[in-house]
Amino acid sequence: MKKLIVFLALVSVVIFSLLFVSEAQTMNNDQTLNARQQSIVTISAFTANGDLENLRKALNGGLDAGLTVNEVKEVLVQMYAYCGFPRSLNGINTFMTALKERKNKGIADTQGKTATPINDTGDKYERGRKTLETLTGQPQSKPAKGFGEFSPTIDRFLKEHLFADIFDSDILNYQQRELATISALAAMPGVESQLESHLSMGMNTGLTESGLREAFGLIEKNISRQQAETARKSLAKVIAARQKKQ
Repeated sequence: MKKLIVFLALVSVVIFSLLFVSEAQTMNNDQTLNARQQSIVTISAFTANGDLENLRKALNGGLDAGLTVNEVKEVLVQMYAYCGFPRSLNGINTFMTALKERKNKGIADTQGKTATPINDTGDKYERGRKTLETLTGQPQSKPAKGFGEFSPTIDRFLKEHLFADIFDSDILNYQQRELATISALAAMPGVESQLESHLSMGMNTGLTESGLREAFGLIEKNISRQQAETARKSLAKVIAARQKKQ
C-alpha cells in the first residue's frame, strides 16, 4: 500500500512538472519584446530610413532603457551591411552628438563590454558559412546557389565580412542582431525576400511571433503602416512555411 502511495505521488509530481514545462513553453512562445529590444527595433528602423531627428530620440531612449554605448554602436555599425555606409555613418554621427548632449547634462552612460578577440585564424569564408548554417539551420553550399554562383565576389563579402567579421563580435548576440536586421529591412521598401529570410533566421534564434508582431507595431507607429503591413505579410508566409516542415 505504501509503495502504491509513493508511486502515485511520483506520478503526480511528473504530471505537474510536465504541465509546468508546457506552460513555460507557451509563455515563451508568447513572449514579447522588452524595453532594450524595442529600442533596437526603433534605432535600426530610423537608421535604415534616414530619419535622424527621430533616431536621436530613439538613441536616447535606448540608453535610458539600459542599452550600453557599445551595444548601440554595434547596432549602428551592423546597419551599414543592410542599408549602406551613408545611413550607418549618419546614425553614428547622430549618436556621437546625442552622447555629447547627455554628457553635458551630467548623464553618465555605461560604455559596456568590448568584443572578445577572435582567436580563430582559419578561413573566414568557412567561419561565416558555418555561422549562416547555424542561423538558417540548413547546409550552405559553396558558393551560394544563384547569386553566389553568378557573383562569387558578393558571396565572399557576405560570408567573410557580414557573417564572420560582424557576427563574430559578441557585443550583441545572434538574436539581437537578427532583430536589428529585421527591423531595418521592415523599414525599407522592396526587400521582402531578404526580410523573409531573416524572419526565419530570427525565429531560429528564439524571436517569437508575438515579439515580431510587436516589432512591426513599432514599425507602423514610427515608419509607416504600409511597411508594417508588408512585414506582417512576410511573417505570415514564413510561419506558414515553417509549419509545413513540422
